[in-house]
Amino acid sequence: MQKGQIFKIHSDFYYVDSQGEIFECKLREVIKKQKQKVYVGDYVEFKNGAIERILPRKNFITRPTVANIDQVIIISAVKEPDLNFVQLNRYIAFAKYHQLPTVLCFNKNDLSDNDKTIEKVFSIYEPLGFDILFTSALEGYGLEEFKNILQNKTSVLCGSSGVGKSSLINAVTGFNLKTKDVSEKTGKGTHTTRHCEIVNLNNTCRIVDTPGFSNLKFDFLLPNEVDKLFPEIYPHKEFCKYPNCLHINETDCAVKAHIGEIDETRYESYIAFVEEAKDYKEKVKYQGVKSETSHKKTHDKLAVKISSRKRQSARNTMKQNVYKDMENEKFD
Repeated sequence: MQKGQIFKIHSDFYYVDSQGEIFECKLREVIKKQKQKVYVGDYVEFKNGAIERILPRKNFITRPTVANIDQVIIISAVKEPDLNFVQLNRYIAFAKYHQLPTVLCFNKNDLSDNDKTIEKVFSIYEPLGFDILFTSALEGYGLEEFKNILQNKTSVLCGSSGVGKSSLINAVTGFNLKTKDVSEKTGKGTHTTRHCEIVNLNNTCRIVDTPGFSNLKFDFLLPNEVDKLFPEIYPHKEFCKYPNCLHINETDCAVKAHIGEIDETRYESYIAFVEEAKDYKEKVKYQGVKSETSHKKTHDKLAVKISSRKRQSARNTMKQNVYKDMENEKFD
């Protein structure tokens, strides 16, 4: 049995890197039946082109779906498209939720003639402890610092379309990943990367190129959990009058008492995420979120479970057979 890491998934094919050799693999039917999630970055055991087992992960994120990573590098554009602080905070909060180290990279620095944007970035995020760097893939500015951050790590590059993720990868690797200009009509980026893929810079430095995305929503946690994703808000929570305070309209709210210490765009982002989380609360309230697992673990082995529908069907068949036997006994 060979071991390797999935570096790309395309259609039903899983491309596995095993000691520098690439194998095109398919999933064993038993893994499909168990409905196990398989991510780029997963370590696997495979044999004769068939993946037999997904090895335990140290971590993962779901949007984009990547496993076993060391850090998230959030790429934003200083201009074209204009810097969107709410979207940036969305990515930051998502990485915080998954407890992953995060670096903030602001690309296209050559297009900016306004130092106020740079000053605002440092004033907001440097006190929060983030590593911050400015780059220009076009002019080569900040690329050495960018390379240093990548060293000895597997890094996920995420950000909206058009901010220059692929251009940065091309600049530091010499690769020729497809890039595309920002749409003149919408002022937004257009998708060029179509799937997640691990790109090896060398034996110890790897990056994950991901599709741009803008539909990330906090519809998977409760409203009173959102403040945990904001380190400048959460410490005040214990001093609020109400334990489930959302820090918006409540009285005697310690967060609102310190609102002058919180950046406006950060608080605006917090409120937006709370509103999204309310949708999840309604779902839990009226529908529930419990779902039946597709497999069970017995003696350290995974086994496919029979679904509740099929179990009920089997019970009905068993009952029918019992009734038939009873009817036959009457006429014997």
